[in-house]
Amino acid sequence: MSLDPVLSRIDADLDQSITRLMELLRIPSISTDPAYQQPCQDAADWLVKDLQSIGIDAQKRPTPGHPMVVGHVGDPGDAGPHVLFYGHYDVQPVDPLELWNTPPFEPELQDTPNGRVIRGRGSSDDKGQLMTFVEACRAWKAVHGKLPCRITFFFEGEEESGSPSLIPFMKDHAEELKADIALICDTSMVSPGVPSIAGQLRGMLKDEFTITGPTIDLHSGHYGGPGLNPLKEIARLVASFHDDDGRVAVEGFYDGVHEVPADQLAAWQDCGFDEQTYLNSVGYTVPHGEKGYSTLEQQWARPTLEVNGLWGGYQGAGSKTVIPSQAHCKITCRLVGDMDPAALQKKIRAHVEARLSPDAKITWDKTPEGSPASVMDTSRPEFAAARAALSAEWNREAVVTGMGGSIPIAGFFKSILGMESMLIGFAHDDDAIHSPNEKYNVESFHKGIRSWARVLDEMTKG
Repeated sequence: MSLDPVLSRIDADLDQSITRLMELLRIPSISTDPAYQQPCQDAADWLVKDLQSIGIDAQKRPTPGHPMVVGHVGDPGDAGPHVLFYGHYDVQPVDPLELWNTPPFEPELQDTPNGRVIRGRGSSDDKGQLMTFVEACRAWKAVHGKLPCRITFFFEGEEESGSPSLIPFMKDHAEELKADIALICDTSMVSPGVPSIAGQLRGMLKDEFTITGPTIDLHSGHYGGPGLNPLKEIARLVASFHDDDGRVAVEGFYDGVHEVPADQLAAWQDCGFDEQTYLNSVGYTVPHGEKGYSTLEQQWARPTLEVNGLWGGYQGAGSKTVIPSQAHCKITCRLVGDMDPAALQKKIRAHVEARLSPDAKITWDKTPEGSPASVMDTSRPEFAAARAALSAEWNREAVVTGMGGSIPIAGFFKSILGMESMLIGFAHDDDAIHSPNEKYNVESFHKGIRSWARVLDEMTKG
């Protein structure tokens, strides 16, 4: 099947493709908030109907949480590869709403100094990215009457809320979901205009603890001095997590961490990453991570221990002279190499508990979450095909990169379905995902559609 008329159809239909994306963006499918349960159902219904409109046998599948959308095209005996495409239709909450310049679920096309963008919650993470693949399939079907290979579509609605239904669903439907390779479009380019394939992902560990001192809030005039202040205690404990060089000071933290091979470092240095732009775009002037490692190494290949929330005591206007009864801390770790999340959790908890002051009592989260890092087999032929396709579309050699974020689904595809993943995304670092004023560049959307058309073409040649 010829590729050129498919690319021409994508170009001609861009306005209609944007219109369809805008419809999906208007659905406030916030998965973590029970108040948005119906919009999550509505988003799943919208996707089912859209997939069915291009001849895909798609269904909404119930789960204990938000539904999955599963679709199939092609038969087991068809020639060529069988690919699974994964995306998620749920989005992050929009708080703080007052920082949005436009209503988050009233998407707009806007002209900016860096090009035309689609503004709205979910435009980049992940509805815009998801629809690049769907639109590529739509163009193939319109031109040739069928898709170039056997495809399974797998969309979930709980990615932004921990995916509680994902593993049980995948185990229960393993035979239905298995394919030759999984394609994931929930990532970004290493730099604008530089097509990127993620070759590794950091894993994740989440935990939370509460420090309790006195049984009630205390008057600081009566107990200030002799009383243990949980806020001071938790600040001391948090300060013990790192040394002055930014290295994590938890004993055994770096077990399973490997240095990056010299040839891979050299490839990263030539991948088009602009360190100063990356730092300046969010108000930094220098990197603040582990000394002795480049910014890319810190982001892609080194583990972290971050404090994501720290609170306690009086939060209202003015002052209240109390020693609070409790203080709270949320932490996450990004994992690399062969780091074991369960073993690391024990090490961090032991580190904290060994440093507790007398009369300080600690309570840990009962349900910590963790997933190991993922390393893809980039020697597979699908990766060579994708690199050729992306290089042709973007007129720039595609690069294989690391990725600082964590996408547990890639590990689940491997551990549950025995299936390799290939991650290709078209987002920019300044897309403000999870933040107010999220956007997706129209160029990313347009060339993302064209890119997937090319990838499918390259993967099905011969």
